[in-house]
Amino acid sequence: MARLILLNKPYGVLCQFTDEAGRATLKDYLPVPDVYAAGRLDTDSEGLLLLTDDGALQHRIADPRHKLPKTYLVQVEGEPDEAALAALRRGVDLGDFHTRPCEARVVAEPGWLWPRDPPVRFRKTVPTGWLEIVLREGRNRQVRRMTAKVGFPTLRLLRVAIGPWRLGELLPGQWREVPAADAAAGREQPAGLAAGAAPAGRRAPRAAGRAEASRRGRTR
Repeated sequence: MARLILLNKPYGVLCQFTDEAGRATLKDYLPVPDVYAAGRLDTDSEGLLLLTDDGALQHRIADPRHKLPKTYLVQVEGEPDEAALAALRRGVDLGDFHTRPCEARVVAEPGWLWPRDPPVRFRKTVPTGWLEIVLREGRNRQVRRMTAKVGFPTLRLLRVAIGPWRLGELLPGQWREVPAADAAAGREQPAGLAAGAAPAGRRAPRAAGRAEASRRGRTR
C-alpha cells in the first residue's frame, strides 16, 4: 500500500534530499527511505509538504490538471483592500502566464504561528496584513508574484493544506504518516489526525545546526 507522509518544511530547507553545497535538505528532517516529494515548496517558504513512495499518488497530488486545492497563509506588506482581493480572485496577468481564478480573503494573524528564523524584516512605517489564498495550480513562486502584482509583496508564505491533508499542529521539521489506505484513496483525514493528534516524527539531530547555518544572513 502507498505511504504518504506530511512534513512541516522549515524555512531555508531545500525541497530535495541531497545538496552538493551542504545546505539543509529534507534528509536532515525525514529519515524515511524511498519517498519523494509530491510537488514543490520554495526554499524560502514554509509549511506542508507531502511525500510518498507511490508514483501514481505523487502524480495525482502534484499535477495541476487534477485541480487539487492548495491553501496558503500569506503575510504581505501593506493592508490589502477589496480591489486587490478582487484582482487575485479573477486571475492575474504575470506576463508569462495568466493565473486561474482563485479564492482570496483577508484573515487575522494566526495566533498559533511559530516565530520564523530568521525573523521577517519589517518597515516601521508600513503595516502588514495576512491573506488566505487557495490555488488549484502551482507555478514557480506563483503566490509571491501574484501578491506583488496587485501591490502587496509577500513577506512570509506558509502552505497549510493540500486537498484533504492539513498541516495541523506539526511544528517546523516534524512529520507524521497518514494511514496507507487513506493515502491511496485520497480520503479526508480523521479529525484527530488533522488536528495534529498523531505522534510527530523527530527531525534528524544535525538538522537544526545545518538549517541555522544555511539561513544565516537571510531576511525573507
